[in-house]
Amino acid sequence: MHAWLCENPVGVDALTWKEIPTPQPKAGEVLLEVKAASLNFPDLLIVQNKYQTKPALPFVPGSEYAGVVQAVGEGVTHLKVGQHVACLSGTGGFGTHTLAPAALCLPLPEAFPFVDAAAFIMIYATGHHALIDRAQLKAGETVLVLGAAGGVGTAAIQIAKACGARVIAAASTDAKCELCKSIGADATINYSSGNLRDAVKALTNGKGPDVIYDPIGGDFAEAAFRTIARRGRYLVIGFAAGPIPSLPLNLPLLKGASIVGVFWGDFAKHEPKANALLMQELAKMYAQGKIKPVIDRTMPMAELKAAFAHMGSRAVMGKLVMVN
Repeated sequence: MHAWLCENPVGVDALTWKEIPTPQPKAGEVLLEVKAASLNFPDLLIVQNKYQTKPALPFVPGSEYAGVVQAVGEGVTHLKVGQHVACLSGTGGFGTHTLAPAALCLPLPEAFPFVDAAAFIMIYATGHHALIDRAQLKAGETVLVLGAAGGVGTAAIQIAKACGARVIAAASTDAKCELCKSIGADATINYSSGNLRDAVKALTNGKGPDVIYDPIGGDFAEAAFRTIARRGRYLVIGFAAGPIPSLPLNLPLLKGASIVGVFWGDFAKHEPKANALLMQELAKMYAQGKIKPVIDRTMPMAELKAAFAHMGSRAVMGKLVMVN
């Protein structure tokens, strides 16, 4: 097998494409032939040694992937050789084969494309957990999605629309705004060419959004929060812009608003039964055509460094997926 090895976590340039022995699964593991693996922001952080979990060296990055079971380890009874699965395990996806924890593998219908499956779990599970569980989103409410043309943003638009919400999508270019409209956004804001706060007020007749979905952080966080409706819920998803913002605590006090942390991975770990129901609901929504990953492009697995460069350009709309 071949895989991208991180032997020194100083960044993407240090990754090397190497031939290594194909491992055999131990108890509770399966060997997968990787068909597709998506790029996520944590994949960059982990090879820079900036992520909250730091795997033992050397490791193969690639948190989310889909493929075909080639062998099963002792005690694995719910998966079989030849089965199609998706997995979000944190590492291992950027190669031709990987060992995956069987408990984390999501069985797929054979009609579920590998590219979609590799770009599915992280963004939709995060969006569902955030909007439905943490924010308790109701039909008729207004959701402001920041970074709306990215993977998590496009997923949030689709889930919010499926709940009957009105969606305002904020993105950095007109092209990204047009993409958001094409997948259901009711209104858009190009925050690189206008004032975010003024635009949100105008689009909500001064009331503000009931829910703000923020995977970006950085400079727009406070401006967005100042627009929030009374009893609004501000969802802290991540910090793709880099800096972790600080918010004056008088702002939630004045509006009776809530700052709500969203960490789907921790939820899945501590509430596995609830997470299993969440994944079942998402699979049903996909089958009904209510949600579908937006794929910016696919690239050969051997071109991973070029894919990281494209992701770093901030030009990606939806998800980048590597294929074997």
